[in-house]
Amino acid sequence: MSLFTKIKQYAQHLKSEIYALYLASRDPRTPWYTKLIVASIVAYALSPIDLIPDFVPILGYLDDLILLPLGIALAIKLIPDSVLIDCRIRASESIKMEKPVNYVAGAIIITIWLIFGAFCIMWIDQDFMSYIPT
Repeated sequence: MSLFTKIKQYAQHLKSEIYALYLASRDPRTPWYTKLIVASIVAYALSPIDLIPDFVPILGYLDDLILLPLGIALAIKLIPDSVLIDCRIRASESIKMEKPVNYVAGAIIITIWLIFGAFCIMWIDQDFMSYIPT
């Protein structure tokens, strides 16, 4: 088995685990404090916004390589075993049938990016306007 195939299988497994964590965060058997932690980890994993931007050499991928797996491991430890088993089964069945879609999460992420872009445009506009003689 090639390295590329192993990486692809690991990524598929990680995707399934993140979706199972999402399902566990919505399960009524999961304690509220665990739901809060799991929801934060899943939101961070699915968000295009990183704690450390990826373009920063070496440090940019630390959150993806270290922080995210640690957060997932913590979430798995906090979720009751029966809930996690049920959610893993539901996640694998759902991924096999169709791709899970969450339009609300997508809309929130797009809105955050639009607001960020508007602030950047306003900042650039103010910065350039200060150089134009009147």
